[in-house]
Amino acid sequence: MPKIGIKQTRRQQLIQATLESIAELGLQDTTILTISRKAQLSSGIISHYFGGKQALIEAALRYLLEQLRLELLQRLQQGAISPEQRLLAIVEANFTEFQRSELAARTWLSFWARSMHEPGLARLQRINNRRLYSNLRFAFAQRLPAAVASDAAAQAAALIDGFWLRSALDADPQASFSRAERLCKAFVLQCLAAETHNFSEERP
Repeated sequence: MPKIGIKQTRRQQLIQATLESIAELGLQDTTILTISRKAQLSSGIISHYFGGKQALIEAALRYLLEQLRLELLQRLQQGAISPEQRLLAIVEANFTEFQRSELAARTWLSFWARSMHEPGLARLQRINNRRLYSNLRFAFAQRLPAAVASDAAAQAAALIDGFWLRSALDADPQASFSRAERLCKAFVLQCLAAETHNFSEERP
């Protein structure tokens, strides 16, 4: 295997091991040793590829963010789509099988908790928040006035995050995730329908 291929394989092994360690032990108890054991690689490899535990943890969060981005792009690459379809795709991307998985759920929860104390994680979380809001606002703005689109995007983003968090902590997370996705989809469509109704009533 070419050297560059080995590097990417090793990096991905370590990121996967980091996610597994965080899901099992939590972020606080995840160490270079627990990661290297799960990856079945020497601890020195972590320093070689990432420089240390913190950089590897941030790389793991970037991996989760990238999965969200790719899952959305996959849904949007279906040719021309309406604003309604784009909004539904955004919701779906946040409730995919991977994002519902125990591995992703536990890791996200750990990241969110630590982001209040770790500037690097806080920065990545802000990027995630801005991306979700921006995607929602772009879709809403194709149907709604600018100010209304901004408010709808902020509400929808909070609803998606809030429902996801409640579902991840629920005793029956999979059923809760399914209900959450359905309710979030209903909300974004209701925002569009309500504004269309208001516009029709205002016309002479």
